[in-house]
Amino acid sequence: MIADGPRGLIYGLFELARGSRTGRYEPSYSRRMIDHWDNVDVHPVMGQVERGYSGGSLFWADGRFRGDLDRIRTYARLLAATGINAVTINNVNVHATEARLLTDRRHEVAVIADQFRRYGITTHLSINFAAPVLLGDLPTADPLDPRVRRWWTAAAARMVESVPDFGGFLVKADSEGQPGPFTYGRTHADGANMLAEALAPHGAVVHWRAFVYNHRQDWRDRSTDRARAAYDHFTPLDGQFADTVIVQVKHGPIDFQPREPVSPVLTAMPSTRLAVEWQVTQEYTGQQRHVCYLGPMWAQTLGLAPELSAVSNVGDDPFWTGHPLAQANLYAAGRLAWNPDPINVLDEWITLTFPSAPSTLRSILHRVMDDSWLTYERYTAPLGVGFMVRPGHHYGPDVDGYEYTPWGTYHFADRNGVGVDRTVATGTGFTAQYPPPQNSRYESLETCPDELLLFFHHVPYTHVLHNGSTVIQHIYDTHFDGAAQVEAMITTWRQAADLVTPALHTRITELLDEQLRSATEWRDQINTYFYRKSGIPDHLGRPIH
Repeated sequence: MIADGPRGLIYGLFELARGSRTGRYEPSYSRRMIDHWDNVDVHPVMGQVERGYSGGSLFWADGRFRGDLDRIRTYARLLAATGINAVTINNVNVHATEARLLTDRRHEVAVIADQFRRYGITTHLSINFAAPVLLGDLPTADPLDPRVRRWWTAAAARMVESVPDFGGFLVKADSEGQPGPFTYGRTHADGANMLAEALAPHGAVVHWRAFVYNHRQDWRDRSTDRARAAYDHFTPLDGQFADTVIVQVKHGPIDFQPREPVSPVLTAMPSTRLAVEWQVTQEYTGQQRHVCYLGPMWAQTLGLAPELSAVSNVGDDPFWTGHPLAQANLYAAGRLAWNPDPINVLDEWITLTFPSAPSTLRSILHRVMDDSWLTYERYTAPLGVGFMVRPGHHYGPDVDGYEYTPWGTYHFADRNGVGVDRTVATGTGFTAQYPPPQNSRYESLETCPDELLLFFHHVPYTHVLHNGSTVIQHIYDTHFDGAAQVEAMITTWRQAADLVTPALHTRITELLDEQLRSATEWRDQINTYFYRKSGIPDHLGRPIH
């Protein structure tokens, strides 16, 4: 029997932390950071943990510090075992209460940092760019104003008094309503460098997110392209950021979708320190109600930046990550950052998490998890077009949910075809942001990979893919296949009933049942939508509503 609960499932990982492996290891990524999106107060929309699917925060509950130091120490040990050496403890969307972690609540940061320090993990803090106005008595947060610069210098010094090995600040600025230097006619380099100047005497750094775009876009305007935004905002500033500023770039140009091309920013700023950002929490990949092992997706961005930041999927759930099998994503994030050489990370996770597993259980876990990312992709948004989720909470299908909103996440489906034209010849010109040969590869219908076709091109439903199928038949086939593959997962998992504890088997069984319900709903809504748009039937005659 395999142990379950907060200790059993990570037993093997602790063996790594104890040094059960021999030899010298030198990590490929110098800083391997987990970012928490935890709130101090319960946000009226986003809750205690924004995009959190694993219970509440490890650190705060209903506005108070939880003080469960044993749990935090255990978590620190777990992170160290996966290879993580830095953690940001609060949400990048810094609200009024969370802003005070920089001032009168910094003792809470100090207590948390004490626990992480035991395992060689430095603590970082998300800050609100307008803190001198919110927390101080200044009328401005202009980064070139001497008063503002003095305020941040003093705030950084006080934080280091409380946390001597303080890692630095994480900043979301001029993004989705968060304040930033644009308010004062300044650049992102101006804002980031001001904070770097305040932190530099203490050896701390600034992580400045490149997730900046117009979230009030007119859906009628096809010339504005959210995919272009990070590149357009940041590449002109290459070489202007201080040495202690790390520009943090999402791995894809949109927003953690199941399938995106690699962000062109990651290859376009040679004179700037960069970190690639992954989302371990499954906001757009099943929200830890679906099995979706993301290691193969992240592997596409390995080696493109010297540092990694990954959004945490951990909460106070007894299994840490809501879905017990989602622990594999947390492990993969740290392990791939430690050593991105081709290794079977999933197999390693199984070995460490289920140290006494018979070959039968290993086989079951591989059959459920190996292709789970591709399975999820098959029954959700097709061919890289993205989104099609319910607005707000982002769970479940809603094909037109964002189509006429200002968020810039469109598929442009009509009676003739579907997809976003991002070509230089006839579209937004996004393909030009890539260097050769990627730019020409994505520009041409003949060479664009099928899995990214609708990300880069608007095509007729009768367009023939490289595999010989039409776009519309591919949509039908993959959605029927994806739902069927979830049914097969359930059948496979039943065989593990006598190989794991009842609690573990029951939790995963219940989640697989929900995954099948959701996959069926995705299948039926997507297929019905595109049948009604195109008028083209499924050539196999399967039920479409």
